[in-house]
Amino acid sequence: MKEYRSTKEDSLEEFVKKCKECGLKITPQRISIYKEVLNSENHPSAEIIYRRIKRIHPGISFDTVNRTLLTLSEMGLLEIVEGSGDVRRFDPNNKNHHHFRCKKCGKIVDFYNESYDKLEVPDYLKKKFIINKVRVLLEGICDNCINKTQD
Repeated sequence: MKEYRSTKEDSLEEFVKKCKECGLKITPQRISIYKEVLNSENHPSAEIIYRRIKRIHPGISFDTVNRTLLTLSEMGLLEIVEGSGDVRRFDPNNKNHHHFRCKKCGKIVDFYNESYDKLEVPDYLKKKFIINKVRVLLEGICDNCINKTQD
């Protein structure tokens, strides 16, 4: 299981606090969307969240779900996971961590590594850009896909 802030209840409290700070109404739809990402283990896309939320809120549109996810990301409640041409995926884990992405099935797994946390940004990049975060993305084939090819 993923390790989030301290608890999911703390995350929901932070959600309410951030919404108030940003002047954003705390609607049942927004709460449901945030909870769905928070409870997801697999860095879901907007489409996946939309299909799940539509069961609870049948009148909700894909555009509303997508815009809400992007807004929550801008507020710092979600991260947009880097990808290789895939659809945007969302991650509620705001702790410093890195990702492994399977090139075959697209699965994204969080992992923690202190030496990666301490990677030094090259000086020429520091001079040219403002670096806000350093995150390592490893790509390869996951254990499930390896086992499928061996069967």
